[in-house]
Amino acid sequence: MNIMLFHSTYGLGPAVHRAADRLRAAGHEVFTPDLFEGRTFTTVEEGMAYGEETGKEELLRRAVLAAAPYSERGLVYAGFSFGASVAQTLALGDGHARGLLLLHGTSDIAANASVDDLPVQLHVAEPDPFETDDWLSAWYLQMRRAGADVEVYRYAGAGHLYTDPDLPDWDEEAAEATWRVALGFLESLEG
Repeated sequence: MNIMLFHSTYGLGPAVHRAADRLRAAGHEVFTPDLFEGRTFTTVEEGMAYGEETGKEELLRRAVLAAAPYSERGLVYAGFSFGASVAQTLALGDGHARGLLLLHGTSDIAANASVDDLPVQLHVAEPDPFETDDWLSAWYLQMRRAGADVEVYRYAGAGHLYTDPDLPDWDEEAAEATWRVALGFLESLEG
């Protein structure tokens, strides 16, 4: 599969590169655009401040420009937290999208969003301060209404960005379970 993997508010750091390497080792072609143009951050707050300063529209423009040359290949959009919200937005607007892999995050869904059985897999902590139970229930229903085929996996006791070994949220058991399921999901899209 061709995977467009978007980073979190920490920027394009080691965790994203490790994830891309893991996906490449499984036989996938992975693109890791840098929406923050070389900037990385040590806290969520710093990354969010940069995102607000840059503006949502500009960040989405950068994402679209990164994905556009590969769209016709049929991309799987993927991302971590903030990057998951970007991936979701692009996947719902790309008629060639083959799938959507969301790690630690979701996004608002446009009222007119419509896809044709787009396979979607979401992995989030339980509880997650950014992805509350009420929000996830509403998100799931809206994604189904839009035509997505959605699977949700929750990881009790894990921190928000539990797949990043460089953060306090790191949960090795939840991370390994996530990657095992996610790699199976990606393999199922190849058929």
